[in-house]
Amino acid sequence: MLSRLSIRDFAVVAHAELEFGRGLTVISGETGAGKSLLVDALGFLSGMRADAGAVRHGAQRAELAAEFALDDCPAAANWLRDNELDEGDACQLRRTLRADGGSRAWINGRAATLGQLAELAALLVEIHGQHEQQALLVRGQQTLLLDAYARHPKLLDAVREAAARWKSLRDERDALLARGDVGERQAWLAHQLDELQAEALEPDALAELDASHRRHAHAASLITACEQALAALGGDDALASRLQHLRGGLQRQADNEPRLLEVDAMLDSAAIQLDEALALLERIRDDLDLDPDALAEIEQRLTRVQDLARKHRLTPDKLAAHRDTLAAELDALAVADARLQHLDRDIAQALTDWQAAAKTLTASRRKAGTALSKAVAALIGELGMEGGRFEIDLEANASDTPDANGAERAEFLVSANAGQPPRPLRKVASGGELSRISLAIEVATLGLDAVPTMVFDEVDSGIGGAVAAAVGAKLRALGAPRQVLCVTHQPQVAAAGHAQYRVSKAAADGMTQSSVTLLDAKGRIDEIARMLGGAEVTKEAQAAARKLLESP
Repeated sequence: MLSRLSIRDFAVVAHAELEFGRGLTVISGETGAGKSLLVDALGFLSGMRADAGAVRHGAQRAELAAEFALDDCPAAANWLRDNELDEGDACQLRRTLRADGGSRAWINGRAATLGQLAELAALLVEIHGQHEQQALLVRGQQTLLLDAYARHPKLLDAVREAAARWKSLRDERDALLARGDVGERQAWLAHQLDELQAEALEPDALAELDASHRRHAHAASLITACEQALAALGGDDALASRLQHLRGGLQRQADNEPRLLEVDAMLDSAAIQLDEALALLERIRDDLDLDPDALAEIEQRLTRVQDLARKHRLTPDKLAAHRDTLAAELDALAVADARLQHLDRDIAQALTDWQAAAKTLTASRRKAGTALSKAVAALIGELGMEGGRFEIDLEANASDTPDANGAERAEFLVSANAGQPPRPLRKVASGGELSRISLAIEVATLGLDAVPTMVFDEVDSGIGGAVAAAVGAKLRALGAPRQVLCVTHQPQVAAAGHAQYRVSKAAADGMTQSSVTLLDAKGRIDEIARMLGGAEVTKEAQAAARKLLESP
């Protein structure tokens, strides 16, 4: 339940602090005073897109805050706990709107995203304004409302899942058919693979081919280098022999300088490394051979690899992966015909499954539609539309294609006067009738959700007299099990409230400012008298106001 609303530098409101209790709280005031700004403030606290125009002229930012008691909203308490934002049995939503269009939001003093703010606010408050009434004219919204009344989410899920499976299978089938002549594609792929598979294209194989080409291309210079190195390192007058001679001289002087033994040990290691180097040089030399035929064959292989790379517009190192991709496609095409046959059967079964799920959903919608029609028809009669009719028609989709929303769309039909056939709501409802139908639907669907606070912004527009009194009674009834806030310009509705705020405006320092005042008993009499009689409050108007206040 909303317990406190704080507004600062918001539109024409410099500062306002409002406290709310259970039941129906009405908000009244002169036209243009800013009554709906309180609803707008709750809208911004519910995640509505920031608007720099909402910041009071001359201020840097607007500050909005709302406190909610959670004792009647376990869903919100659970959400806060799951998101580690809980703070006892209360919750505070806070938001700032900057004059440059930016905004920030907090939940219980901790920074939050607008998505989190909207998600939590949806569990705390439900706002019904002119926008929501206009939404009733949209057929899609009418179907959503009927589904909410029917309370059949599992049936909706079954229809959506069946439609999604059918679409997925159809998309797969279309993709296979879009490949054109499968046989021609298979022949082309096979030819490409024959060329690619004829060569060793793995990275290691390409590296070895390149190394082999370099060895054969430079065989003469390699042989010469090896023979020169062997002559310099081996033989009687080569490095190895001189090294042994040096070691002998050092060993003879070791008795005079023991550290020469360390030098000898190092030279011994060098001699071993030198012997190993000589052995490796000899093996390399033996492996080298001037073979023009082998070189020509290697160059032909390199040419074929380069030709393949140019043909497929790839670098040589990408050819192996491309070969594997073509092989995978060829394998897939090999079973394409069989898959198409399976898909035809699967698509037919998916269609049958959707039809069965949609039929069950239709039956549930029809049953709910009958019940909701009776409830709303009875309520609109009490709201001044005596003899009026309200029906819900289920119109089948024009196409048999599985639809995620079912096989039909709901159409709200209304007849405002007895003896007239019902026609679509979007074609015949006036502003006042739409307001009353909206209220009737809210009353009829009361209890379908656990949102503890409902806000109505001029739901009574376009009506008056006895009808306004009936609307006030219904709003008061709505406020029995929960909290209801209503912006109104009807004295009969204002009199039905358990509490009342008045919004007034005045000029100060050349600027228009609005103020919000909680009315006591006398204040309510004067305000309702003003609503009845205009700017001048007469004794007769005050008497009528007292009578209205005594009637609930």
